[in-house]
This record gives sequence, C-alpha cells and structure tokens, in this order.
Amino acid sequence: MKRMVMAVVLGLGLAGAAQAADPVEGVWKTKPDDNGNFGHIEIKPCGPAFCGTLIKAFDSAGAEVESPNVGKQIVWDMMASGDGNYEDGKVWSPDRDKTYNSYMVLQGDGLSVKGCVLGICRDGGTWTRVE
Repeated sequence: MKRMVMAVVLGLGLAGAAQAADPVEGVWKTKPDDNGNFGHIEIKPCGPAFCGTLIKAFDSAGAEVESPNVGKQIVWDMMASGDGNYEDGKVWSPDRDKTYNSYMVLQGDGLSVKGCVLGICRDGGTWTRVE
C-alpha cells in the first residue's frame, strides 16, 4: 500500500514538473517605437500572471545598443484568460514614459499588444517571437 501511495505522489509530482510552458512565454521583438528603436522582451510567469522584461535594445538600423531601460519591466500583471488572450495587465512604453492598462492577444508567433491610459488608447502593434 505504501508503495502505491508513493508511486501516485511521485507520478503527480513529475506530471506537474512536466507541464508545458504557457505559449506566451519566450522572447518577443517589439514593434519599432516612434524613433524606430525596438527591443527584445522576455515574457515569463511572475506569480499567477505574466511579466516581461526588456533584455536587449536595438536602434532603427537593427544594431544592438546600450539602453538604461534594459533590465526594466515592460509588462506586468498580465493574466491569461484563455484562447490566447491576456488581460488586466500593464505595459510601460519607454519612448513615451507612459504606463498603459493593457491586454495582449497571441496568434501563432505574433503577440498583439494594446493599451489605454486616461481613455487614450495606443496600439503597441504586433510583437514577433524571437525564441
């Protein structure tokens, strides 16, 4: 009996560890900002939500550049709501230094990002999967 209980407990533990990552997890290339610059955002779980951190910055020619924003959180509190939808989160736009109430829609290797602040909405465009 003890062996059967141990086998069930071990099986449940391995099943939890083997669960696949959420499809939104990974590295995403942002749409170029007003200056033509773009970044790579790494999205991963942060508690029950998803957060994204700027891990690389690029100029309009595609050359990697130093930026004081590398390492900063760009996306936070984004909750999965099913069917590739993520909502109730925030997105910070470094080029405008504004934080938007945001939502994202995942379709294949494209992540549509939109948000609003004080009734003014901005289309963050579609980010493309890098990894």
